[in-house]
Amino acid sequence: MPRKSPILFVSPDVCRQLEAVVRSKSEEARRIQRAKIILGLKEGGTTKALAARLGIRSNTVIDCRRRFETRGIASLNDMPRSGQPRKYGEATLKQILNKLEQAPPDGMACWDGPTLATVLNLPAHAVWGILRKNNICLKRQRSWCVSTDPEFAAKAADVVGLYLDPPCNAIVISIDEKPSIQALSRTTGYVQTTNGKIVRAYKSTYRRNGTLNLFAALEVATGAVAGKITERKTRADFLAFMDDLLVGYPKREGIEFHVVLDNYCIHKKNEEWLAAHPNVHFHYTPTSASWLNMVEIWFGIMSRKVLRGASHDSKPHLKEAIEAYIAAYDKIKKPFKWRKREVKGTQIRDTIVNLIN
Repeated sequence: MPRKSPILFVSPDVCRQLEAVVRSKSEEARRIQRAKIILGLKEGGTTKALAARLGIRSNTVIDCRRRFETRGIASLNDMPRSGQPRKYGEATLKQILNKLEQAPPDGMACWDGPTLATVLNLPAHAVWGILRKNNICLKRQRSWCVSTDPEFAAKAADVVGLYLDPPCNAIVISIDEKPSIQALSRTTGYVQTTNGKIVRAYKSTYRRNGTLNLFAALEVATGAVAGKITERKTRADFLAFMDDLLVGYPKREGIEFHVVLDNYCIHKKNEEWLAAHPNVHFHYTPTSASWLNMVEIWFGIMSRKVLRGASHDSKPHLKEAIEAYIAAYDKIKKPFKWRKREVKGTQIRDTIVNLIN
């Protein structure tokens, strides 16, 4: 007759922890199995019977008992393992960084993983692993717009101040134009890719049907957008848009309009018009700082919703689509929260080595 193993002592607190592990839906299977073994040993009986009930070997039960007697509840976790020695370490990283400081071969614009692996005679997986570990992305790119305007600080403070703390009894408006919007005719629809995904598709060939210009004004406080589509973008077109825009606002005594504009030529040299409208004040963003003009945010939204992957058979068709979207946007409008940061020139480094050190 098989000899019964001594009953394993388990304190009530540890027992509750073990039962919680067994009931868990997210615990690792090996931790749950070890908890069941310990609870089974607490109840007594033979090692062989417990192993048969749990569908494991007797040696597994014996080893689990020994570990619990030595380490307690911590025995549910694996013991630390040394693992395989690192084959590609700091020396390989230094080798890769040194190579990245050199010009890429064969007239390439920049290095990539397979080329690095070939030149350094290293496995591609090792190169990719080191690049990922050090957060180095050779193909991902970011552009920057750094203003060199000597009056950048004063101009930026003036514009952002209007966004965050506008004057009393004043309306702040951000204005710009989106020129050369093409009316393109092309076949659009959906396709199923080789991995089974269904995606939006459009034919690579298209027909050009002309271009239009869009003037847009964003009221900062409400998020309301007013737009006017023109054939050109001359100074006369811009001032006509301004006249139409002011007509849309009710006349109130003492009200002022603060208009944020970029440095495009048609926005300048309008002293005669400004003299005729003393309640309108133009504020210009610094040079090379278009991101300070809040209406650019809306232009990005409109481009994704109306223009990307679309087909317009004529300029009137394109004009109708843009105007319809502006009307629809008015029903869901809300003000933007200003969260943009300046990109400083000192953040830019000429090599990866200078950046990560």
